[in-house]
Amino acid sequence: MPVARHAGFWRKMLAFSGPGLMVSVGYMDPGNWATDLAGGARFGYTLLCVILLSNLMAILLQHLALKLGIAAQRDLAQACRDASGRGWGLVQWLVCEVAIAACDLAEVIGSAIALNLLFGMPLVVGVLVTALDVLVVLMLQSRGFRVLECIVGGLIVTIGGCFAYELAVSSPAWSEALGGLLPRPEVVTNPEMLYIAVGILGATVMPHNLYLHSSVVQTRAYERTDAGKAVAIRFATLDSTVALLCAFFINAAILVLSAAAFHGTEHAGVADIGDAHGLLAPVLGAPLAGTVFAVALLASGQASTLTGTLAGQIVMEGFLDLRLRPWVRRLITRSVAVVPAAIVAATQGERGVGQLLVLSQVVLSLQLSFAVVPLVRFTGDRVKMGRFANPGWMAAIAWTVAGVIILLNAFLLWQTVAGWLRGEG
Repeated sequence: MPVARHAGFWRKMLAFSGPGLMVSVGYMDPGNWATDLAGGARFGYTLLCVILLSNLMAILLQHLALKLGIAAQRDLAQACRDASGRGWGLVQWLVCEVAIAACDLAEVIGSAIALNLLFGMPLVVGVLVTALDVLVVLMLQSRGFRVLECIVGGLIVTIGGCFAYELAVSSPAWSEALGGLLPRPEVVTNPEMLYIAVGILGATVMPHNLYLHSSVVQTRAYERTDAGKAVAIRFATLDSTVALLCAFFINAAILVLSAAAFHGTEHAGVADIGDAHGLLAPVLGAPLAGTVFAVALLASGQASTLTGTLAGQIVMEGFLDLRLRPWVRRLITRSVAVVPAAIVAATQGERGVGQLLVLSQVVLSLQLSFAVVPLVRFTGDRVKMGRFANPGWMAAIAWTVAGVIILLNAFLLWQTVAGWLRGEG
């Protein structure tokens, strides 16, 4: 997409806007909803500070991803292959493919649940219907990248509008909500609260977003000089930050809605998406509350589908230098997600599908270190980045954030597996 060299601020901002929206979808996908619902229902507005902290971490990591793509002119997958060779690159690709399939699994399940809530469609049928969206994706891809960005932007606006309505009818205690943005000691000292807080943090940064962002920022025709790269990094960072603040609004709105509707009531144990949908209308006294909630869930699943397809293409081309026809690539990824989802939906029903959604997030947690550690290392490399390498203070913050995220994901994984062994999952 062309970027006018002497254009004003707003024209440049418009030219660079779009990739941030594509990336922000991963921070509001169905995999994040359960932890936000549980946090609000059980602990009110207290865990809003955790969502805010997660968002600040995401802003930093996505800044590093876009900077790698612009300054080094290599996406994260290509940079990993350059540094490790084809053999280890193949291993990294396989791990990344598992993560993308897990992410696609969450999108399939979220969309199927939404179709069930909206139209009473059986979960198995809903899972199979989501397999057909490959045709829609292919049609959109043939019309250009900007069209995809606009479609995703429209879906995000839909999600935001739905939750604006939910907040209006739920009448939350805004003073308490604002207070929830400030960290409190009990977030760490209360074991139950800590577990959900770790879940929120662990489900926030999606590894495929880092690969995706480092690639899609290169779709802009900025000047490939140091001056042109500096301008591109500045505007791409602004685009990314604004988009991730929108994602913060969505996640915060889910928690605030859950707190206003369920905290302090007999429904304080709500953590399931289906239960929340069924209770919203009677609890809030708003007949449309449940329907609007399901519409937002469906929009979230469909938006995530588009970005998941792009991420899959990027990692395959980056790690293996292998190009497949888009319909083949999409069919492979979706088949890996649809088959287990359909089997579990048919044999285990709604509870089994919910457990599969949790499993998809555990798989994503396992893959995260394979993306975050190389990203921080590469963006601190002066040979690769030139004058755009991370300064000392940013490198220190980035390594700290990477360490925190990896430790929290490891803790979440251990707790989840321990729960399954005890028969709680």
